[in-house]
Parts: sequence; structure tokens; C-alpha cells
Amino acid sequence: MIDGKLLVDAHVHVARLPTLSPDWQQWVRTFGDGVPIGDLFDADGTPRPAQIDEHFARQGADHVLLFTEYSPKVTGTQPIEDVLPLAAINPARFRPVANLNPHLHYPVAAELARQVELGAIALKIHPVHGGFEARDRMLYPAYAWAQERGLPVIVHCGTSTFSGSVNAYADPVLLDDVFRDFPDLTVVLAHGGRGWWYDAAAFIALARPNAWLEVSGLPPQRLPDYYGRSLRRLADKMVFGTDWPGVPGVQRNARALEKVLLGAGCTDAQVAAAWGGNAARIFGLG
Repeated sequence: MIDGKLLVDAHVHVARLPTLSPDWQQWVRTFGDGVPIGDLFDADGTPRPAQIDEHFARQGADHVLLFTEYSPKVTGTQPIEDVLPLAAINPARFRPVANLNPHLHYPVAAELARQVELGAIALKIHPVHGGFEARDRMLYPAYAWAQERGLPVIVHCGTSTFSGSVNAYADPVLLDDVFRDFPDLTVVLAHGGRGWWYDAAAFIALARPNAWLEVSGLPPQRLPDYYGRSLRRLADKMVFGTDWPGVPGVQRNARALEKVLLGAGCTDAQVAAAWGGNAARIFGLG
């Protein structure tokens, strides 16, 4: 917690380093200044669960969503099995997030059920790295499965500089078919439309009761530039996340977000909601 308020980092990558692409390694070196990678991973690049748990505890993070990814042509493969040791050491703090790639998983609903059985509390879709549109009908059985069970779906909605990325697939407008066909599906827009789609992502989050704006990978001090006068209203639909380890620090970003929201006229209650209250509601966190 920070100042007695719940803090949820809803976007974290803890993967075995040898499985990741050179672009991913460079991304951490460029943006993760301040993250003690050498202390948190073994010499062979395997995460050290106890040390990582202590790190996030010092950062004040009560809950951490651990992302997985099956994008072998862009970032590499980060299977859900790799994050299970971390989830096991502190299940109250660490929660896995499933990932599907329709080019690799079939049938998708069965694979989603398998990952949920392993402990996943949400589904992440990464069209930009996976090479597919979020509205691809191959994903519809997974969306139906998630809607029926109240499982939130997180969709990457932001540009990526990794080689092989298809940034056109990050357009949140491509989710319009999904919202129409699955009206009760909870959707979290990861990275908040980073790049070209801030207005579109903001509009969707404000217009749809089951849509949320997640701000990982965005410098908090730039949010007024990205969202303008909508920022004050967006605080009610905002989810804090960092994209760790590509961030200087979880608490540092949380404090920066607090300063920006209060400067935009938001209340302490809205800051608390953005820090963790909204995520707790979406993902069913205690």
C-alpha cells in the first residue's frame, strides 16, 4: 500500500530472460533503469521468486498481474508455466494472466480454460506482436468463454517498436465488433491507445461501462498531453500498471500519477481508484 491505499500493478512481465528476443532485452536496458535485474534474476536469467516478491513489497504493490505471451516471432515465448513459481511463493500478491495467440493455440477456448485452471485471473490478447486483429473470429470462442465466466480480457492497444510488430493491429477501433458481439465482456485497453489512438481509447473507456483504460508504458507526467480535458473523467475508468521491468520504479510511477491526477482536479478517492480500486473491482482482487 501507499498512504494506506491499495496499489495494484496491473501490467508486469517476469519472464525467463533467455526466452526473450534481443529487442526485449534492449527495451529493459533502455527503460528499466533503476530495476535491479542482476539481483532479481539468476546468472542464467531465471527469475528469483523470493527476491522479486521482496522487491514489489518494497515498492508498495499489494497485487501484481503477471503477464505471459506467446509471440515467438517478435518478443519470444513467455509461457504461463514460467510465472507459476512466483505466483506460488505469494499467491496473495502475484496473479498470472493468460495469453492466447490464435496462430498457435487451437481450440482457443480449451487453451484458455487450461491456463485459467493454472491460476490465470484474466486473458491478455496481443494483436501487435501476435500478428492478428483482436476482432479475428478465431478468438470468438475464447471471448464467449470469458464473457460467460466474467473473465476480463486485456487487449494491447499501443504501438510497439519491437521488430516484426504490426502496429496497425493496435487500433482500439478494431474492437468495435467485439463490443457489439460480446456486450457483457469486460475489456481493459492496455497502454491506453499509446501512439496514435489516445482519443479513441479514451472515448471507448468513457462510453462503455465494461471498458477500462490501463496506462502502463505511458509516462504519467505526459497523460495531460495525451488525454487533455478528459483526464479528470478518465480517472474513474483508469487502471494503474507499469509494464515492469521497462520502468524506473512502481512506486515512482504511482506517485507521478497521483501528482498528475490531483493537478487535473481529481479527488483523493479517484487517485485511490486509479491506483488499485478499479483493478480490484475488475480482476476480483481481495
